[in-house]
Amino acid sequence: MSLFTRSRQSSDTTGGGADEDGAASAPADTAGASAASAASPSPGATPAAARPGRFGRRLRRLRAARGVTVGTTVLAGALVLFALLVPNRVERLTFDAFLRLPAEGILLAALLLALPGRPRRITAVVSGVLLGLLTVLKLVDMGFYQVLARPFDLVLDWILLDDAADFVRESFGRGGQVLAVAGVIVLFVSLLVLMTLATVRLTDLMVRHRPVAARTTLVLGVAWITCVTLGVRITGVPVATKGTAEMLGNRVEQVRAGLRDARVFEEQAAVDAFAGTPPDRLLTGLRGKDVLFTFIESYGRVAIDDPAMAGPVGAVLAEGTGRLESAGFSSRSGWLTSPVTGAGSWLAHSTFLSGLWIKNQQRYRSLTTSDRMTLTGYFRKTGDWRTVGIVPGVRRAWPEGEFFGLDHIYDSERLGYHGPYFSWTPVPDQFSLEAFERLEHGRKDRRPIMAEIILASSHNPWSPIARMIDWDDLGDGSVFHEIKKEGTDPKEVWKDPEKVRTEYRRAIEYSLRSLIEWVERYGDEDTVLVFLGDHQPVPTVTAGSTGKDVPVTIVARDEKVLDRVEGWGWTDGLKPAPDAPRWGMDAFRDRFMTAFGPRGGTPGTSAGTG
Repeated sequence: MSLFTRSRQSSDTTGGGADEDGAASAPADTAGASAASAASPSPGATPAAARPGRFGRRLRRLRAARGVTVGTTVLAGALVLFALLVPNRVERLTFDAFLRLPAEGILLAALLLALPGRPRRITAVVSGVLLGLLTVLKLVDMGFYQVLARPFDLVLDWILLDDAADFVRESFGRGGQVLAVAGVIVLFVSLLVLMTLATVRLTDLMVRHRPVAARTTLVLGVAWITCVTLGVRITGVPVATKGTAEMLGNRVEQVRAGLRDARVFEEQAAVDAFAGTPPDRLLTGLRGKDVLFTFIESYGRVAIDDPAMAGPVGAVLAEGTGRLESAGFSSRSGWLTSPVTGAGSWLAHSTFLSGLWIKNQQRYRSLTTSDRMTLTGYFRKTGDWRTVGIVPGVRRAWPEGEFFGLDHIYDSERLGYHGPYFSWTPVPDQFSLEAFERLEHGRKDRRPIMAEIILASSHNPWSPIARMIDWDDLGDGSVFHEIKKEGTDPKEVWKDPEKVRTEYRRAIEYSLRSLIEWVERYGDEDTVLVFLGDHQPVPTVTAGSTGKDVPVTIVARDEKVLDRVEGWGWTDGLKPAPDAPRWGMDAFRDRFMTAFGPRGGTPGTSAGTG
């Protein structure tokens, strides 16, 4: 037998003596045999100088393979622990969050150890897939909390994913949308595959070392019970957790609540105090007036109350109050509580107009397929107003426009704008208002107008922002190509929360100035303007506040109009006082229709907020 052959036998013997962990042993007799062989080489054997090199390389390969095995196992364990312990909110994503004992992991380990071969492997695969889906859900929740200050609704929020893709396209271009969608798909598939492989690998390891795994699981179970009993915490975070089970339990209850809510909403929608009122007795206090309901995107209470914004925005409102007073207008302001925050403008708009609390997509679909009359619909029912919508954010078919009682809708393609988008915003606010003047309000020999106007320049991401120019220079909007070049880059702005807050404030100022100057320039004795925010901006701007209040203001030159809302107790001017009355946004419709009905006044109580 050659020396090379004996060397291979020696290493094979070493491998054959591996323990359960795969560690190679080196028995003394084998080592002795190798030494004896080395002392008496046979004819034709490999030179002694070559022996250490070949043997060393094989050992290095064995050590490398063992290192890869151990490293892969460690990564598998870390991945499973990550799935079990990672929170679903960015602000809770701290190092302390991972220094906990997950009850779900301990119970899963005990179950896998107790099951026989085939059921155990099936359970491991299914558990891996579920852990992957759970991780995806937590990551989606992070995004929803950052934008909407709430978790993802498993039943009602799927449509919002399509809206998110559209938002990315409008803000960062088609290429940015493709990259974002591709990245999400790759992440989703990778998490499912890797989490399944990790769970199967850890299961195999536990089975190979069943006694050690059983003892470890028992010790961890006892430790978890002890920590719960004693309330052990690390920097305020409980060591023992069952957060994943609680999260899933909350989601199950969320689904059940959604199903129940459909029945509750149907009952609420059937109640309408004005359904039987004859058309000639509706909104009699506004006959002959042009009534404009104007929503300013993301104009929330934070713009007025936040110390970093209160000064500049307050100055715009104070200046605007003075300029409108000089033009003969008076104004009153209060607060409304929106059903949403961060996004979901259409839910807020439909709440305001329908007098129902539209807090989710299910309610919105139910509303827009019902025969419920909206505030705008009642204006059309009287036959005394032409009802129009200035909705620059609409860039596709919008069948709901008919439900809201609008005779004619001007979307982004029908305003005559030939300038650039400002990120998501298709048309700058100043141009939208000038287009309304040109297309409807400024026409001669027309009927009174009731208009729903959406000002979208203050829509997220607030970069770049248009600026005010001379109204006579607006033309077809081409002038905004140069103005856009002066603006900021959203990719750079969103790297710094303070820059985001600054750009948000500037966008609100622009929207307010556009509206104030339009009233000052084109308003008259018959103008009645109600403008409000639709919801608070994203938590990046509100600094985590979950408040949902938005300002609401009514402006008119005719004092008789404001006399009818004197009982509301609103603040004089365009800026509501901190303690001004606060209603649910769903209360506005009935209060407004009552105040401007034949008897005037206000209802005794506000509508509920569902």
